[in-house]
Amino acid sequence: MTRAFIFPGQGSQTVGMGKALAEAFPQAKAVFNEVDEALSQKLSTLMWEGPAEELTLTANTQPALMAVSLAAIRVLEAEAGLDLKQHAAFVAGHSLGEYSALAAAGSLSISDTARLLRIRGNAMQNAVPVGQGAMAALLGLEYDAALEVAREAAQGEVCDAANDNGGAQVVVSGHKSAVERAVAIAQTKGAKRAVMLAVSAPFHCALMQPAADAMREALDRVTVNAPVVPVVANVEAAPITDPAAIRDALVRQVTGTVRWRESVAYMASQGVNSFYEVGSGKVLTGLVKRIASGASGAAIGTPEDVAAFKASLNG
Repeated sequence: MTRAFIFPGQGSQTVGMGKALAEAFPQAKAVFNEVDEALSQKLSTLMWEGPAEELTLTANTQPALMAVSLAAIRVLEAEAGLDLKQHAAFVAGHSLGEYSALAAAGSLSISDTARLLRIRGNAMQNAVPVGQGAMAALLGLEYDAALEVAREAAQGEVCDAANDNGGAQVVVSGHKSAVERAVAIAQTKGAKRAVMLAVSAPFHCALMQPAADAMREALDRVTVNAPVVPVVANVEAAPITDPAAIRDALVRQVTGTVRWRESVAYMASQGVNSFYEVGSGKVLTGLVKRIASGASGAAIGTPEDVAAFKASLNG
């Protein structure tokens, strides 16, 4: 088995995402309707018509990106005969994309996933008062070097490595003043660039503990099944299938590092050489090619992408 299916996280959203799938395939439309109903909100209208500022709110972005990913998966199942158990070695997702991966693999229902991501988005937004937290991308530093920068910048405050994205791209997160120090320090340690990110909260750091507590409570209230294919968890960079381990990983993920580089490298080490990014955008496809030399990456988010995948699967 040489395929893995991967699912994008925050930053991949665009107004109009998923609309062509919904217009072309009833299976996609059914997913958007299910998410709208689960949230008691016409999220699909917001996704397709905007405004972008409202779609970018974390509590909307998270379930919206999941909806596009699951709509695409349902279309692949119906149109291309995709069976993850038969056709995939692993699934994985970047941050909120891990929830999409779990829903795709049958571990969570779509409705429960939508509600969990709404809770997660609100909890992450509310964990830190606006203006007190920040995130920055350190480009051109490998993970260990970026970790040293974060430690040096902390000075009694929080400055954690939030995302190890691969290709010498590490994101740090924490108190605004500490993250600003990290940007300055990184530039003296050989970073090509170090830039503050336009985000609404400092995700994946110790300041998110209130959100982790909220997710522990929320996850205790839903059914978690064993996935039909192993999920490579962000905090483990290794496959998990046990429902209790999945719950635990999702809680730890809120404050922990998204170990994306290691996750992709692990899948490649197990023989995966074709990565399919399912949903909106192509961010992960670009990262895969920088992490796993020789691996191919393809994004599946439009009817044309579905047709191309169908041809490759059945070719």
